[in-house]
Amino acid sequence: MFQSVTRLLGLNLTPGKFRGLQRISNPNGTLTMVALDQNSSMISMIKESLKAKGESREPTYSEVVEAKVTLARALAPYASGLLIDAYYGAWNALASGSIPAKTGLLIRVEKSGGKKNARGGTLGAVEPGWSVQKIKRMGADAVKLLAQFEPTEADSAEHQFQLVQHVYRECQKHDILMLLECVGFPMDGEKKDSKSYLDRKPQTVIESARQLSRFCDVYKAEFPGTLGRESDKELEDNIKALDRASERPWVLLSAGVDFPDYKKQVEMAMSLGASGVLGGRAFWKEFFQQDGQAGREKFAKEEAAKRVQQVHELVLKATPWYSRYGLKPEDFEQMRAAEYWHYRYEGEAAGGGPSAAVEGDVY
Repeated sequence: MFQSVTRLLGLNLTPGKFRGLQRISNPNGTLTMVALDQNSSMISMIKESLKAKGESREPTYSEVVEAKVTLARALAPYASGLLIDAYYGAWNALASGSIPAKTGLLIRVEKSGGKKNARGGTLGAVEPGWSVQKIKRMGADAVKLLAQFEPTEADSAEHQFQLVQHVYRECQKHDILMLLECVGFPMDGEKKDSKSYLDRKPQTVIESARQLSRFCDVYKAEFPGTLGRESDKELEDNIKALDRASERPWVLLSAGVDFPDYKKQVEMAMSLGASGVLGGRAFWKEFFQQDGQAGREKFAKEEAAKRVQQVHELVLKATPWYSRYGLKPEDFEQMRAAEYWHYRYEGEAAGGGPSAAVEGDVY
């Protein structure tokens, strides 16, 4: 007897979200995703490369676009999903044919940077002129939101919590997959290498997942610790705690670490519950140090692409996203919807009702 598709709806796997997961996944349900949505860091890298040539100026729009398109063309063929921004990347990468049809498309919704409070907490916002609705309309497979989050910093945490919930409701309303990225931040004059920051980082990563992972479909987590600072046993225990805390399939970000360190982090995380990766600078950060466009293209096609392929081999051994929901591949073969299911679909996709967002919301 066929199982009812109501089981999927009960897990919030509505048609749009279910299809999004299929689109950004490898055939075995794991996720090998590459991030090119960085704007501020890319601009800083380009400025450094220009400075090395004796030019002191901001990069042009076209220079940033060229970098994103070059990297997308080189790396997207080896990824199950490519994350890119709207301002420089999404339309340019699509129009130039840089993203293969088989590669899922994730587009970020948040504005770069943002206001900070007195303790250093970022108060995030949606990119002006951009929205979940526009991301859905252009045919993307998923919305990505970055929320800098520190559970012990109440002011910014409350703001970010409201932002996450707002975007989550919008993704339910438009039935599109949502990927949530949470990262901690230094407070009260700390640096990222400060002892106080590094001491609390594991708990920040774990507690952020516990509080926020329920408001997304895929959770993008930091590595819960620092290689060489904590023992491998401590790091493994931290990863297990992160896995227990996350209510959704989770993937590992790279946070700009050197590739050998990221590869070790990936090896550990894939064996302890992660469903894949969404890595960025660890794959390509030396791109801007190469000599000229020809040198950059060579690095992207050779070294950066090789790194993605190496990580992909590790990801294939990870936990498939559907295992997080207690599902097996054979379960999907038996799923069938009841006749006239489409009459109910609008209400199901909207999470039972329209979004609570109102025009003029700062989120």
